Amino acid sequence: MHPRRRTLLALPAALALLAAGCGSGSGDDGKLHMGIAVANISLNFAHEMVLGAESAADHAGGVDFKAVGPPNTDGPAEVQLFQNLTTRAEDGIVLENLDPPIFTRPAARAVDRGIPIVALDTSPTEGSKVGFYVGNDNYALGELMAKEALKRLGGDPRGQIVIGVPNPGTPVLDDRAKGIADTFRKQAPGVKVLGPFQTYSDPGQNYGSWSAQVNAHPKALAFLGVGDADSYNLAKIKKAEKGTWLTAGFDVDPKTLDAVADGSNFVTIDPQHFLKGYLSTAILIEAVRDHDGKLPEGWFLSPGAVVDRSNVDAIIARQKSARAAYE
Repeated sequence: MHPRRRTLLALPAALALLAAGCGSGSGDDGKLHMGIAVANISLNFAHEMVLGAESAADHAGGVDFKAVGPPNTDGPAEVQLFQNLTTRAEDGIVLENLDPPIFTRPAARAVDRGIPIVALDTSPTEGSKVGFYVGNDNYALGELMAKEALKRLGGDPRGQIVIGVPNPGTPVLDDRAKGIADTFRKQAPGVKVLGPFQTYSDPGQNYGSWSAQVNAHPKALAFLGVGDADSYNLAKIKKAEKGTWLTAGFDVDPKTLDAVADGSNFVTIDPQHFLKGYLSTAILIEAVRDHDGKLPEGWFLSPGAVVDRSNVDAIIARQKSARAAYE
């Protein structure tokens, strides 16, 4: 079952569901033993998901919760960490990754052992036996970024835009890039879309990749990235080069929010990772405690949002703490 086939719940319904009370834990210590695996524990997008997941577990009470992930984006390393997690988080796991095919068999084995698995942010593969997915419509988020850029480029823009993807082949990121490219091709026929080029998730490699693209295309109208490090590195390069081109990326790293606040980046697109981490974990806990571990089926469509100078101060305040994000 591919989760794109149907949207299971809207956000208000989920929030009502999460307000319900929870039963007792299932382990010998009376606690549920659960966890989350993420693709890169050091980058902001994953930190936000973990923070949301941990907050949901804390609010539910009686949950022994473990977060794991490699320090850099490394699919095989995450597979090993996920497999290790299945030995202690036997009551349920939230799984986020950037390389779905290599998780197909490990996830299926965990499901066969009776461990409920929720796919977070990246939709599960057909053979994974994971049937519930919490994530954005990333193509729509790419469209959103392109439309915000077009507002600032004026009528009938002509020139080049450059698109970057940290990890080509990752559906989440490829969908965003395709949404950007398709929107420009449809709405701005005078614009030539270049890329997407690989920009890498490692911040140092990312900076070097974007510097090369800026040097290669100095007259481009815009440089648009779809990842975390893209946002703040593009802003850094723009300041250093005193560039007049548009720059933007995704996520709400503090450096990214600063770049939006000072006008270096015209927007950032916020996939609301804390919210996804919270919802996926809270629904998992509710399913185990109240429904014998039976998760819903389908795709829970979680929203994203534009952050620009009109609302960036509110987002900065939201990011101050897990409590502020939850409220």
